[in-house]
Amino acid sequence: MVATHNLIATERVEKIETQPLHHVNIPYEKATFGMGCFWGCDSLFGATKGVLRTCVGYSGGTTPAPVYRNMGDHTEVIEIHYDPTVINFSDLLDLFWNNHEYGLTTRIKRQYMSLILYHNEEQRRISEESRAEEQIKRAPEKIITEIAPAGIFYPAEDYHQKYRLQGHRDLAKSIGLTPELLHKSHVAARLNGYLIGVGGLEQFEKDTDRLGLNTDQAQYVRDYVRENEGGGIFC
Repeated sequence: MVATHNLIATERVEKIETQPLHHVNIPYEKATFGMGCFWGCDSLFGATKGVLRTCVGYSGGTTPAPVYRNMGDHTEVIEIHYDPTVINFSDLLDLFWNNHEYGLTTRIKRQYMSLILYHNEEQRRISEESRAEEQIKRAPEKIITEIAPAGIFYPAEDYHQKYRLQGHRDLAKSIGLTPELLHKSHVAARLNGYLIGVGGLEQFEKDTDRLGLNTDQAQYVRDYVRENEGGGIFC
């Protein structure tokens, strides 16, 4: 009788459908960076431990209601929601300094400039101290990163959000990705990085069950993590 009961319980467990983890209710802080093209940094931060959500957009300027084809004086940026009990602002800055698409010392058009938009005085202080330390490391080159208070953040168009994940249409559809979730989903942010190898295989394996991926979804992503782990962050 016990054996039969255990068999029935096992079958019930196997039939339970997984639910992708789109929403996480965890207290968070914000960080906003401009690092060149925002597709690459969306993947980088999305699969970083302690990051809860990412959204790419436009900020730092004065042009009202910017869009990609009419950005005005804004910059491509990423807004990051992170759990400060897992990762701190200094850790995020380490990733910022070492993963620019177009470098830190070459002046280019404002759309792709190196930019830190701080959300409080502590972030301002840490950013300025961090920039000074980074300048010593990179001398005699001159870092041109600007540090300014965060203003209005304008989310970019849907096709820019989680750009790498959207290239895997069947996977995106299977996790129920909607236009709204492109901007807010936790699992979408993670997969957007894992698919190009960010985080690596060991981290992905630890994350799989928590993210609510089923066997087929996990294997699909696992294959891409293996193939791309150690590769560069690019647009």
